[in-house]
Amino acid sequence: MKITAIKTYAGTFGNRSRGLVKVETDEGLYGWGEAYSVGPDKSVEPIADYIFEMIKGEDPRRIEYIMLKLFQQFRFPPGGTGLAVMSAVDHALWDISGKAAGLPVYMLLGGTVRDRVRVYHGVGGNADDFVERAGALHEAWGFTAFKTSPYQVDIEAERWGRVCSAAARFFEDVRNNTPDEWEIAFDPHARIFEPVRALQLANALAPYDPYFYEEPLRPEHLPAWSRLRSQMQVPLATGESLYTRFEFLELMASQGADIIQPDVCVCGGLLEMRKIAAIAEAHYVTVAPHNPMGPLATAVNVHFAAATPNFKILEYVLPVGTEWERCIIDPYLPEDGYLPLRDAPGLGIDVDEEVVKDNEVVHWQRTCYVRPDGSTGYI
Repeated sequence: MKITAIKTYAGTFGNRSRGLVKVETDEGLYGWGEAYSVGPDKSVEPIADYIFEMIKGEDPRRIEYIMLKLFQQFRFPPGGTGLAVMSAVDHALWDISGKAAGLPVYMLLGGTVRDRVRVYHGVGGNADDFVERAGALHEAWGFTAFKTSPYQVDIEAERWGRVCSAAARFFEDVRNNTPDEWEIAFDPHARIFEPVRALQLANALAPYDPYFYEEPLRPEHLPAWSRLRSQMQVPLATGESLYTRFEFLELMASQGADIIQPDVCVCGGLLEMRKIAAIAEAHYVTVAPHNPMGPLATAVNVHFAAATPNFKILEYVLPVGTEWERCIIDPYLPEDGYLPLRDAPGLGIDVDEEVVKDNEVVHWQRTCYVRPDGSTGYI
């Protein structure tokens, strides 16, 4: 079997522009992958074309060889845009390999260690909004785990003590009006510069038992993460902004996190994420993949989670009511707050290629906050 083509489809799916990648073979088998929206999203196509020239004619089942070849022939670190496309190609190779073997991808990873995959959903707003929206998700899909922002006031304009006290009141109100067994995590979204402020906010939330506290700081200076974790009373999670096993190894060797959150659409793909998870397991660290993505990324994560012992929980975005419903055939949907496994070959999911051909790109970009003095804030 040989790789004969790599096709890319750029469009707006869900809440942002995305890049989808299809790898084709001379035996008629094909696989799909999803690239992370790191921007500029129109870069997916030229990078995929560049990758194709490196791997055309290769057997798509030689995933370890192909990914090693890509890393070596890029020569310099491929960065966010390069790794996003490499990740999507990796997904497609696993999809093809499973189909060729007549097996779901998780069987190629050593088989399942669990019967279903627990998911959580993001919920925004004030306490009343949270209770209403989380309650609706629980009623419809069985969710019992959620993530939200701790910020209830303008963190760029308010005194930090008021930011922390407002977060504590919000969490207390939520706890008093939701079932006690629900798990609720908080995401400061790397908007805090001083580690001591991240600690103050964590301490304000701690009495109400957060599931985890996600990425309060930027990832560049790992000693700050080590110090912060050593002082905290709640589980510290991070990793969405890190690439490859080497950066995660440095984080875990410095004891900078309790939970890591690699993104299978940007870290290098499923093969790389398995290596990251193995390193984490040796450090007694669990994995809760970052996944604000579409159903293709979710499918890859399901197979990862099914076969990974130290998997914890998966971030999940419902595709219902979005453009994804038109594009993705039979996406994974939750039952009682879990995604059931499938025994279909490959990733167990497909794309309506005619629909994605017509999906236009709507310009999307991240926008940073502006502080009262006119300077830019972190995001």
